[in-house]
Amino acid sequence: MRILLARHGETAWNAEGRYQGQEDIPLSPVGEAQARALGARLREVRIDRAIASPLGRALRTAELALGEARAAMLATDHGFMEIAHGDWEGLLAGEIHARDPERARAWREAPHEVLMPQGESLQHVLDRAWPALQRACDGLGDDDTLLVVAHDAVNRVLLCRVLGLPLAHLWRFRQAPTTLNLLEGPAVDRLEVVRLNDCSHHTALFGEAVHRAL
Repeated sequence: MRILLARHGETAWNAEGRYQGQEDIPLSPVGEAQARALGARLREVRIDRAIASPLGRALRTAELALGEARAAMLATDHGFMEIAHGDWEGLLAGEIHARDPERARAWREAPHEVLMPQGESLQHVLDRAWPALQRACDGLGDDDTLLVVAHDAVNRVLLCRVLGLPLAHLWRFRQAPTTLNLLEGPAVDRLEVVRLNDCSHHTALFGEAVHRAL
């Protein structure tokens, strides 16, 4: 089976460097354009099943990626929701560093050790996102393709699991807006990463925007 693991398009909060978490922030015009570009790239790709996070930015990205003809196949799973940043949600990265400097530093240096204030840890995210991926793959055939549209932290913890990386190494790769990761394998526990952070449908090779917040 093949899994196309995508991230949602850009939001205004992404561009500002503001932490979103589970706040339901919509796509910006830039994010809408990115999602339409993803849809154009996937137009001729066979997709047999599609699952998204229920947060609007991921759901809208999935809708635009699928196009009207395939919209009816789209379902949601709360297991793919973004990490709950708790008290950090709505704050700029600079504000977090000023208010909570030790935890903000740990989030970059030892992210696996951080429990968000009134929120989640990366392990919490993995503990719900991996079963969600297993549910999404249930019953898929060898030649079937699944589209999953989720979030930065969700994609990162899933990819760490597939790659055999500890969550401490979460920052060793990027997840751009509407990026595609291609995973292939005979079962969820036997997946291989074929493509990682591929956003060539809207960004030049050396032109990726780097967000200041997860």
